[in-house]
Amino acid sequence: MSKEREPLITHIYTADPSAHVFDDKLYIYPSHDIPHDGEDNDNGDEYQMQDYHVFSMDSVDAPCIDHGEVLSKDDVPWVRDQMWAPDVVHKNGKYYLVFPARDKEGNFRLGIATAEKPDGPFRPEAHCIEGSFSIDPAAFMDDDGKVYVYFGGLWGGQLEKYQNGSFDPSGREPEKDKPALLPMCAVMSEDMLSFAETPRGVQILDEKGEPILAGDEEKRYFEDPWMHKYKGTYYLSYSTGTTHRVVYATGDNPFGPFTYRGHILEPVIGWTTHHSIVEFRGKWYLFYHDCELSGGINHRRCVKYTELHYNEDGTIQTIFPYDHKRA
Repeated sequence: MSKEREPLITHIYTADPSAHVFDDKLYIYPSHDIPHDGEDNDNGDEYQMQDYHVFSMDSVDAPCIDHGEVLSKDDVPWVRDQMWAPDVVHKNGKYYLVFPARDKEGNFRLGIATAEKPDGPFRPEAHCIEGSFSIDPAAFMDDDGKVYVYFGGLWGGQLEKYQNGSFDPSGREPEKDKPALLPMCAVMSEDMLSFAETPRGVQILDEKGEPILAGDEEKRYFEDPWMHKYKGTYYLSYSTGTTHRVVYATGDNPFGPFTYRGHILEPVIGWTTHHSIVEFRGKWYLFYHDCELSGGINHRRCVKYTELHYNEDGTIQTIFPYDHKRA
């Protein structure tokens, strides 16, 4: 049986969980960590994922079922390696897997694969999405049926190398007293195979209405965007990277601007933190990962979940991931 804040999957290493509800069942779309003895670096070379598995749960305390490999890098003509954090959206009666990977030149792009069922298998498009770059796609369908894909990650995710619209290998983060780089967003075409428009940056402001600065590592965007809607308000959540927190900002439009509100998840075991937020049978849940299963090895992670609580004013109560062990 599955347990809150304990590893959901133990027979393989998994990370970056995107959780969704389809047909009153929870589906989890993680990346698949490959064990090896290589060293960590800021480029993320230790994250050598090569395929995707799909998992499902009939309830939050039910067993987490592995539906097997649903897509491999060997299936995708444009992919070289490193199939990192994916997401899935249901539209047009189909399930679309949006995923990042390095192309044959070593640059991260986003791709699409399609399935008839939420547990796959997924059939990839022959080419990446034109105009795509970086990592961590999160697909959000609004009430009008439009699908927005949020994406972008610093360092290994290469976001800082696309500041001028094309890949610049010398691209760097802004100076600490300059506005931080932003997550990107684009509306998808109706057939979900291309961007309907050029991706744009999503503005995140501090509590005073000013752009968050690159040096404010407690608040600035690093990677791992996620969008959900609660009582008519849009919640953009993301990882701060170097300070290892999941934080959030709110707005009244999918493109923002968003105002920083606070922490969702305090640091977990391991360097990375990555999450998704989903409503299931009247309750809200945070899915995330840490490295507890491997004893702290950064590229051997495990997916977990915990219940998420809102205050009456719409703010989110901060989660301390190990306080249950100290109780």
